[in-house]
Amino acid sequence: MAAWAQSPSLTIASGRAYHRLEFVAGSAVLTDLDELQSALSIPFKNPALLRESLVHRSYLSENPDAMLTSNERLEFLGDAVLGLVVAEEIYRRFPEFSEGELTKLRSALVRGETLGRVALSLNLGEYLYLGRGEEESGGRRRPRNLSCALEAVIGAIAADQGLDAARGFILRILSSHVERAIEGKLAFDYKSRLQQVVQSETKITPVYRTIEQVGPDHAKVFTVEVLAGDSVLGRGSGRSKRTAEMEAARAALQSFREAQA
Repeated sequence: MAAWAQSPSLTIASGRAYHRLEFVAGSAVLTDLDELQSALSIPFKNPALLRESLVHRSYLSENPDAMLTSNERLEFLGDAVLGLVVAEEIYRRFPEFSEGELTKLRSALVRGETLGRVALSLNLGEYLYLGRGEEESGGRRRPRNLSCALEAVIGAIAADQGLDAARGFILRILSSHVERAIEGKLAFDYKSRLQQVVQSETKITPVYRTIEQVGPDHAKVFTVEVLAGDSVLGRGSGRSKRTAEMEAARAALQSFREAQA
């Protein structure tokens, strides 16, 4: 899902700053819900739920007569749905993971920092209803506002279209984060096992050395060697140094297994 090339403009109305809002029948309404639904790839049956998911409490504090509701109830629902969907997905995909490993992986995926980055990639902050003070203090890019809004959007999807639609949305927006978390877990496992093997046999701690970087910045490939002293134990390549180190450790472990066979 792509972010927009240009940030939407602010409209000044009644002495306050509003974001892409118009006053209709005494209340402020978003003028671009269709655009947001397109960005989310979710056509809402009841767009009012999507609108509600974007209303920060600061807006209502400054506009008590606005016919709008805070997104906090939808945030509560979305948080519960998000936790269930992520737990179910990693439980199904990784039967070898212990309870502790599953808990760590789930925490990494549903923490505010991760959700804030996802919401930022969706440009979600550009659609929030914020009070003037929150607006002027950078509330559209504040991680907590973004993560809470994303949870509220998830809650709105669940309320509007059911759990299956919310599940599909969650897995779509978190897919790359799941893969990175898994990559990190595997890298840690391979490197830890290799360190145990090498130290038990040589008392030396393996060292990883990048020997090559090729390709443009957006598609760079790293090649890494893992050494014990002056001896090269394995070599690996990948799109990140962590992946290359994981592959080098895996190659080294494979060599140890073959030598012992």
